[in-house]
Amino acid sequence: MSKKTTGLEPRAFHWVIKDRLAVSERVGGYGFQHRRVRREEEIIWLQDHGINSVLSLLGSNQNSTAYEFAGLAFSSYPVEPDLEPEKAEQVFAAIAAALAPPDAVVLVHKDTIDDTLAGLLAGYLIYSEMLNDPILATDVIQRILARAIGPEGRRLIPAH
Repeated sequence: MSKKTTGLEPRAFHWVIKDRLAVSERVGGYGFQHRRVRREEEIIWLQDHGINSVLSLLGSNQNSTAYEFAGLAFSSYPVEPDLEPEKAEQVFAAIAAALAPPDAVVLVHKDTIDDTLAGLLAGYLIYSEMLNDPILATDVIQRILARAIGPEGRRLIPAH
């Protein structure tokens, strides 16, 4: 018998590292599509699936109060759309810091899952030494996200 879940799954939700690191589009939607009720439903779903921390890569922290009110740890590391490869390591360190507590189950998000976010996730797999081959890291993230990583994202993946 399966566990009944409540809430609404965030758009483009994927586990990158099962039960430790997940990715999705911005909780509640972005821009004119953002809805408070949808955000609340997605937060319920995230909690039901073990997420207890959110790392936003957006420049604003508009959802931070909602996350904290729901009991989720929140951190933010703004990532510019034209992130330079030499600054990617700082983002990897922010992901590592969010995952540092042994019980942390982290959701990383931007408005959408774009090449930059996909490249950062592949790069994190190299940075964290879970993988040591950038080609394999690229392939793993492309399979997880069911999308290709374009040149903007690939340039963020360390050669190791």
